[in-house]
Amino acid sequence: MYFIRILGVTHGVIQNQRSVNPEADMNISQIISYWGYPDEEYDIVTEDGYILGLYRIPYGKTNNNKNLVQRVVYLQHGLLTSASSWISNLPNNSLGFILADAGYDVWMGNSRGNTWSRKHLYLETNSKEFWAFSFDEMAKYDLPASIDFIVKKTRQEEIFYVGHSQGTTIGFITFSTIPKIAERIKIFFALAPVFSTKYLKSPLIRMTYKWKSIVKSRLDVYFSHNPAGTSVQNMLHWSQLLNSTHLKAYDWGSPDLNLLHYNQTTSPLYNVTNMNVATAIWNGERDLLADPEDVKILHSEITNCIYHKTISYYNHIDFLFGLDVYDKVYHEIIDIIQDNL
Repeated sequence: MYFIRILGVTHGVIQNQRSVNPEADMNISQIISYWGYPDEEYDIVTEDGYILGLYRIPYGKTNNNKNLVQRVVYLQHGLLTSASSWISNLPNNSLGFILADAGYDVWMGNSRGNTWSRKHLYLETNSKEFWAFSFDEMAKYDLPASIDFIVKKTRQEEIFYVGHSQGTTIGFITFSTIPKIAERIKIFFALAPVFSTKYLKSPLIRMTYKWKSIVKSRLDVYFSHNPAGTSVQNMLHWSQLLNSTHLKAYDWGSPDLNLLHYNQTTSPLYNVTNMNVATAIWNGERDLLADPEDVKILHSEITNCIYHKTISYYNHIDFLFGLDVYDKVYHEIIDIIQDNL
């Protein structure tokens, strides 16, 4: 967290001078175009009125037949990040570009509250009502809206889903609670999956739990701006799950409020055994957020796991920025997709 904050301050200083890499001052569309790839940008509206930025790379530089029907791969970012995670490396090491060049129609989603999804049909961005969400709503509204839009736009009934970190959490919840969305997922690729949090060692989550009363005063500023934004409620939701082997919905703090939101006095559990989607998992032994012991618990409950690989020296962000991530992860994803076309 401190490292990210320092980077933010440093980047602000650098901006007043001259960026080493021109992409540092670009938005997602500009980065895609900068590397010579076709770019499409859409604003989609969720059932509860949030406006999300959805980005598309319809084909690659080496596979650019515009009239060829491409299979869809959807990428969902993790906690405190955005769709830019998938295109931040050089093209030969960024999953978004790699998939496009491999012949796929690549879509990249953004969860509510991050840099590219900070608008609403009628709520002001600086209102408490706007930020009253956690990954519950991302799974209930954001992901279904994104997938519905993609299916209608591409006319493809089945898509491949890749999630990282919280992007896997959202997937597990959506695919186990909304069957009509789960039916549209051909294979779920889970990178550094987070479901059980019994062994979680993340200092950020534990800090949020320990000082949750303090967090509600000033951390909204931090989480809404650095690095890509989320709500305080989302961080509090994660802190509620410490030492738990199962995900559950956000606890609103009292039986009466829970009854209002869930029609029961306690927050309901999410049961991943209800998910029938074919799932492939990659995790790292040095991951503080997706601890290997927690991944074992998750793996035991997935009813249709088709592949599982643990990388001994990987941490949580190596699945996005590792120098050998293509060899260790990405080419395997492509191989599995090819085998299931």
